[in-house]
Amino acid sequence: CGSCHIIPGIRGARDLVGPPLNHMSRRIYIAGLLHNTPENMVRWLMHPQNVVRGNAMTEMGLTAAQAQDIAAYLDTLE
Repeated sequence: CGSCHIIPGIRGARDLVGPPLNHMSRRIYIAGLLHNTPENMVRWLMHPQNVVRGNAMTEMGLTAAQAQDIAAYLDTLE
């Protein structure tokens, strides 16, 4: 994630391809389209191109368990 996003508290996660991930738990929308719920975050993380074709977020081949873990972490970023 840090190769494209700024992530607070993660050394080296300072890139600006995607939006900064600070305050993810307080955001209303994911990708400007999906309501920010754990289920939608997992959906976005697993298949971002199915949500918004042509966006900069690549399909990373995450398993459902990996996406759930990442979504849980992002929900801690207040």
